[in-house]
Amino acid sequence: MNTLFRKTVFLLGILSLGSLHAQLPQPSGGRVVRHEKFPSAFVGARNVDVWLPASYTPKKRYAVLYMQDGQMLFDSTNTWNKQEWGVDEVITELEQQGKIQECIVVGIWNGDKSRHAEYFPQKPFESLSDADREKIYSGYRMGGQSIFNGISICSDQYLKFLVSELKPFIDSAYATRKDRAHTFLMGSSMGALISLYALCEYPDVFAGAACLSTHWPGLFSMDNNPVPGAFFAYLKKSLPSRGKHRIYFDHGTETLDAMYASLQKQVDSIMNNKGYGTSQWMSRNWPGQDHSERSWRSRLQVPLEFLLGK
Repeated sequence: MNTLFRKTVFLLGILSLGSLHAQLPQPSGGRVVRHEKFPSAFVGARNVDVWLPASYTPKKRYAVLYMQDGQMLFDSTNTWNKQEWGVDEVITELEQQGKIQECIVVGIWNGDKSRHAEYFPQKPFESLSDADREKIYSGYRMGGQSIFNGISICSDQYLKFLVSELKPFIDSAYATRKDRAHTFLMGSSMGALISLYALCEYPDVFAGAACLSTHWPGLFSMDNNPVPGAFFAYLKKSLPSRGKHRIYFDHGTETLDAMYASLQKQVDSIMNNKGYGTSQWMSRNWPGQDHSERSWRSRLQVPLEFLLGK
């Protein structure tokens, strides 16, 4: 395994929530409103950063894009690796060009040490044998850190927080289009998995999900790894019916993304068998791109246009 791959896995291991009192992002376009330590009965409190376009007015109604790892979206001066998605710049440009509908972005901070436990799809995990579950919980990153930090997988709780607590608040506090057709999800790596899982579990709430560099292995090795098979079986049973939802997948070819190509082909086969057409499903390969915010930013306009295109 090359040095760059090891470094990527190690850095993912230290991806951190940081201080809940972190500096407010200073976007290049629009503005960010922070809801600090947003309380929940289902998961730990966390910051929620809501990006509003410069043209935002309560007199209009806006589509909503819920994004995972919300502390990485708007301002690289505040992030652990000094990278960002550039969400504000990309969306502002696309809106000015008339390529996407007007939207607001809800950046949900991850739970730091609970990130993997909250983002790992729970029903596929629970379908596994006790021995395989134990294998997953005992997994480690290349740097020697525990993947789950002793925290049980709780993504169903995270989705309850998202659907029954956060979304109602956002819809009451902002001028949103509340219906399914205007409510979307996006994330990368484990954030891609939980975005897809949310769409499958709540197809009446969300119209689409963009899954960048989807971490199908769940762990950081493919040796005797039962996770992808469990995910594939779940998708065969639980993917929303075609026609009312849009799903975007992609991956690069470098660092951690080098693990994904063969796994994504199996997912693409499932999508084909489910009858998803090109207007409802896109799967892209990005040669030379790696597992980083820099890469996700470089191609962000593609999934945004696919989900939010007029």
